[in-house]
Amino acid sequence: MSAGDGISRRNLIGAGAALILAGSAQAARSDSVRTSSGVFAGSNEGGVLAFRGIRYGTAERFQPPRPVSRAGETISVRAFGPVAPQKDDRYGAQSEDCLFINIWTAEANPAAKKPVMLYIHGGAYSNGSSTDALNDGQALAARGDVVVVTVNHRLNAFGYLYLARLDPRFPDSGNNGQLDLILALKWVRDNIGAFGGDPSRVMVFGQSGGGAKIATMMGMPAAKGLFHRAATMSGQQVTASGPLNATRRARAYLATLGASEKDLSALLTMPAEKLVAALDTTDPILGGGVYFGPVLDMKWLVRHPFWPDANPQSNAIPMILGNTHDETRAFVSPDSPRVQDLNWDNLAGRIAPELRIDALPEWVVAEYRGRFPEWSPADIFYQATTAGRSWRGQVIEAEARAQAKTNAWVYQLDFTSRTDPRRGAYHSLDIPLVFGTLGAKGSQTGIAADARAASAAMQESFIAFAGTGDPNHVGLPEWPVYDLIHRPTMIFDARSHIENDPRKWQRELFARIPYIQPGS
Repeated sequence: MSAGDGISRRNLIGAGAALILAGSAQAARSDSVRTSSGVFAGSNEGGVLAFRGIRYGTAERFQPPRPVSRAGETISVRAFGPVAPQKDDRYGAQSEDCLFINIWTAEANPAAKKPVMLYIHGGAYSNGSSTDALNDGQALAARGDVVVVTVNHRLNAFGYLYLARLDPRFPDSGNNGQLDLILALKWVRDNIGAFGGDPSRVMVFGQSGGGAKIATMMGMPAAKGLFHRAATMSGQQVTASGPLNATRRARAYLATLGASEKDLSALLTMPAEKLVAALDTTDPILGGGVYFGPVLDMKWLVRHPFWPDANPQSNAIPMILGNTHDETRAFVSPDSPRVQDLNWDNLAGRIAPELRIDALPEWVVAEYRGRFPEWSPADIFYQATTAGRSWRGQVIEAEARAQAKTNAWVYQLDFTSRTDPRRGAYHSLDIPLVFGTLGAKGSQTGIAADARAASAAMQESFIAFAGTGDPNHVGLPEWPVYDLIHRPTMIFDARSHIENDPRKWQRELFARIPYIQPGS
């Protein structure tokens, strides 16, 4: 070895040691974040700092949540917190003690002031969790543009069982799940700056039930000022549950539990598993499993979210409203007996309960057959149930925003399942496209160039919206604000584009029939 080689080697060793030391110092410095609520020790995952399982509140059964603070303490937040008790057991350990948020950031620096994207999971108001692999915030945060937050909260009976008319001890019980989300937003307002987020640019976005929870919060005075942009993905809440219907549901649920409505004390000590098992109670209004959702209790929710109009409280908040082209292909499997033996003789009967509106099903079938003679019974089944049931709320909300002359942008996802083409652009397919979790468990997007193109278009739009309140960005056709003349709609696909009033005929077909939000 020559002298030059030795010097070179020493230099390399020194440089390597310096890099190791610098890396260690950086890791030690950046993996922990100090806030007024505590010092949170997270994980460095590919250059993104992940903080999983940060407690934002605590609550007693059927009572509103309370904030928590462990100022000065160092808390390890490297694993997700428990999931809200529910029927779905896919998401890990369950506990009533489930008020936790998760944060991903590429720059935990208070000077960064990046917009914040806070995601509320789907699963109606009864199931779901932020721990779903499709909702993982690492890929979205790795772009470096935003701080990503996901949140768990109480669900089903724990979050929305309305007991106020039966027992004055539980005046908030019908909306506790919403109050959990509001408390989480307050925690973000007070602490997110330390993670590199801008508390004055908080965007809430949510799919299915998450979108409905957002629409509801837009009508809750307690949520005023806590978020500044909103995006709902196949999730609408035109009207909330009325207090009388919510009380009927509570009585039916109590009967299943064998609990007396004259003394609800036994509810406070029942095992959570028993409360979950009783979710199979038949809903006295809708049929099927008992519905739980926000209640027009005239305390926390004092008017319906989007009836008789868009709530003026939130009209200044820009919105993205989106749905998928084939929503109900997620709810009724192509392998279901309801679809496999569909024919022209039984189609009307199969459609009737799925429309969720009081429409003459024979008339619906005849109209579709006349308009689309090449369609099969299954084609009509899915298109009619999507247009009459799952898309209606979004149309109503978009129209309400347009009538109020306030900013809303509408999208339709046409990108279809790459692993099961029969499912088309089904409900929830936009989740991995927005999060960039194309290869995660449960994703059906594939990871080919077409999926990456659709994902990039959606991600860039949501990130631009989080930052400025406008989803337009370089590389995407101009996306106009929704209006009632042209009804411009962004069609997200491998090649995204604008269409005016897509599915106009179907929209107009069902517009003549009154729509009542299921569960109201």
